[in-house]
Amino acid sequence: MDIILKSSSPRRKELLEKLGYKFQIKTYDVDETMDKNKTAYENVKALGLKKAMVNQDLDYGKVLIGCDTIVVLDGVIYGKPKDEKDAFRMLKQFSGRCHEVLSGVGIIYKEKIYNFVVTSKVYFKELSDEDIYSYIKTKECFGKAGSYAIQGIGSRLIDHYEGSLTNIIGLPIDEVSKVLGELNEMEN
Repeated sequence: MDIILKSSSPRRKELLEKLGYKFQIKTYDVDETMDKNKTAYENVKALGLKKAMVNQDLDYGKVLIGCDTIVVLDGVIYGKPKDEKDAFRMLKQFSGRCHEVLSGVGIIYKEKIYNFVVTSKVYFKELSDEDIYSYIKTKECFGKAGSYAIQGIGSRLIDHYEGSLTNIIGLPIDEVSKVLGELNEMEN
């Protein structure tokens, strides 16, 4: 089974490698603008599929995986921070509270389309401004939705989480593995 991961995320690459699959990585520019008339759930679900569908005709007959992960608090979507000030604002909002991490996944194989969302909850510790600035200085917050990496130094900010850890990192492996297993059985 030929698999193409349509993501430049090193975390998604690592997570998929842990499943033992061989795959290629292909990335394309995708407009990630959220539709203001849709919920965060609807947006991330559509974006995961949109990423899998980009140039799908070029790779027909291969398994195409697209994914997008967002952080949501009080109905507001938190993306990647623009700068240190933006990272501080986000982390301050999360302090002592619970937010959701949603990953929208699109998997396409020939005419079969799988499109789903996995949701996890992350509970932050109460953070002082000093805690936040100290974390921002590590630079780990950049390039991460919500300005933190639960699998890295950012784990110090977290009290606990509910749901899939791999979802929070950026690719819900259990659900992806289930689909790949089904596709593999269909082929054999």
